[in-house]
Amino acid sequence: MIVEVVHASLKVLPPSIAGRVAFELWRRPLARGKVRADERVVHEAARVEVVDGVVTYAWGDGSRPVLLVHGWRSRASRYYAFVQRLLELGYSPITYDAPGHGDSEGPAGTILDHQRIIQGLEDRHGPFEGVIAHSLGVPFALFAVREGVQAKRVVTISGLADFGYLADAFCRELGLGARANTSLRRSIERKLFDGDQEIWTKYSVAAGEVDLLAIHNDEDDVVDPSQAPVLLAQYGSRAHFLQTNGLGHRRIMVDPEVITEAVAFLQDSDVAERLDLGA
Repeated sequence: MIVEVVHASLKVLPPSIAGRVAFELWRRPLARGKVRADERVVHEAARVEVVDGVVTYAWGDGSRPVLLVHGWRSRASRYYAFVQRLLELGYSPITYDAPGHGDSEGPAGTILDHQRIIQGLEDRHGPFEGVIAHSLGVPFALFAVREGVQAKRVVTISGLADFGYLADAFCRELGLGARANTSLRRSIERKLFDGDQEIWTKYSVAAGEVDLLAIHNDEDDVVDPSQAPVLLAQYGSRAHFLQTNGLGHRRIMVDPEVITEAVAFLQDSDVAERLDLGA
């Protein structure tokens, strides 16, 4: 109901003002994800630390750490099914609630804040055996790896590759047009990145030097499936693709086959070869 009222209010504002209001919503997500009943046992079993307002979670004995990065309006506990599987195989899952999400303090952080958080987790728990990232967490994780965080392999799920897609999708969700979109982008540049107008290319996914498995669903209504080939093109022969069907943007995170293939890829199994052969 609140979201619907916000949408209606923004539509009657001049585009420049609507863009500025949209920026405040961008910085403060309207809803914080709560721990769900099926997540609670795994969530409460974690070792929890709070560093500069960011809540971090760790499981396992510390060996073979795997970093998990969640997306927009989500939280670390959404990875509970991955955590269970990783623990069964002797990995140590590491994750965090992003600023302004879950139990972490807000407002929401930028890609540079996530880079610092991920670097800090590597300093404490890494280097990582692998990274698994979902949705908006994908460009955050890949940027951190590009900037020096070590990981043997990366799995992206429902990920976006074009940094500008963030503004475009956000404006579509709010029912805002091109002029409000431009206003939102200018506010983001000015208030979060010191007026840097190059952020839309600088923080888009760029060529990486790590083996990558991209998983995307044909019915994803949050991150368009067209983002997957953009991401794959940047990693060339080091990238592999798994398309799923009928799972959407969220159920993909608990699908047993997705979890099996993602973790098998981190284990350096024959997943990449099978995908390349179209099996």
